[in-house]
Amino acid sequence: MTLTLPGADTITTAVELASRAPSLHNTQPWRWHYDRAGLKLYADTQRLLQDTDPSGRELILSCGAALDHLRVAMAGMGFKSVVERFPNPNDPQFLALIEFTRSVFVTDSERARVDAMARRYSDRLPLRAPRGWAEFEQLLRPTLGPDVELTVVPDELRSSLERASTLVEGLRRYDSRYHSELDWWTGQAFGSVGIPRENLASAEESERVAVGRQFPHQGNVDRRTEVTEDRSTVVILSTDTDTRRDFLRCGEALSTLLLEATMAGFASCTLTHLIELPGTRGVVQQMVPANLHPQVLVRIGAASGTEVPAPTPRRDVHKILEIGI
Repeated sequence: MTLTLPGADTITTAVELASRAPSLHNTQPWRWHYDRAGLKLYADTQRLLQDTDPSGRELILSCGAALDHLRVAMAGMGFKSVVERFPNPNDPQFLALIEFTRSVFVTDSERARVDAMARRYSDRLPLRAPRGWAEFEQLLRPTLGPDVELTVVPDELRSSLERASTLVEGLRRYDSRYHSELDWWTGQAFGSVGIPRENLASAEESERVAVGRQFPHQGNVDRRTEVTEDRSTVVILSTDTDTRRDFLRCGEALSTLLLEATMAGFASCTLTHLIELPGTRGVVQQMVPANLHPQVLVRIGAASGTEVPAPTPRRDVHKILEIGI
C-alpha cells in the first residue's frame, strides 16, 4: 500500500463536503487538521450541548457521520481513505487519523454518493411508507459494516415507540435549561449553525409525526396535508458496547444509511431524543437484540411531490480546517 498526500485544494473540497454531515441541531462539532502525517479529525467540545447531550455521545456520533462523509468525498475524487480511530489514547478529542492512497477507478456509485451528500436533508414532516423497502434493506445491510446492528421496528412495536416519544416530552417539560438550549439552536437566522425556521415543523405538522423531537413550532403553515399520518419505517442502529469508539463507528454507519436512503429516493430524519434519557432508551433497548446498545434511530419514508427546503447553513471551511503543509 502506497500512501499519498493529496493537495490542499483537494482536502479543502473534501472537508467542505464532509461538513454536510448531520449533527445534533446542526452544531457541526468537528475540527480538522492536515499535515504530512495525514488528515486529523478532532471533536470540538466547545459545541457540546451540555443539557441535551451531557455525555458527549451525540457529539461523537456527529463526528462519525462527518468522518464517513469525508471518505465518500475523497472516494469521489479518486482517493481511498485509511482510517485509524483514536490514534492517541492521551488525547480523547483526537478521533481519527486519515491517510490516503490513489484509487484505480472512480465508480458511478461513488459519484452518486457524493451527489447524495448535497441532496440529503432532515425531513421532519410526515412521510409515506417507503415502497420497495424489503429490497432496499437487503442492499443496505452489507454497507453498514460489522460493528453496527440494524433493527427495523415492527409495526406491532410502533405504538410503544410513540408512547416513549411522548414520555420524553413529558420528562423534559419543565427542564428550562434543555428548552433554552433547544430554542437557541433552532428557528433562528444567525449565520452558519443551527436549524433554520423553515426547516422546522408547525404545530399541525408535528401532530402527524408521532415519533419525533418536539421543536419550537414555527408559523401556521401546514404542508404535506395529503399525508394524514406518518407511515415511515423506523430503524435503530445499535452497537455491542457503549464506548466512544462505538459512538464514532455508529455515526459512520448513520452516514452510510442516510446516503443510501437518499440515493434510493427516500427521505429521512435522524432521531436521538429517545436515547438521551435512560428511561426511554430502555424502551428502545427492548426492541433490539439482547445485550445491544441502541445509539440512534432514523425515520425513512417517501416524500415525493413536495418542495425540498433550502440546505441548512454550514460553517466556513477555513474556520474548521487548518492546513500545516
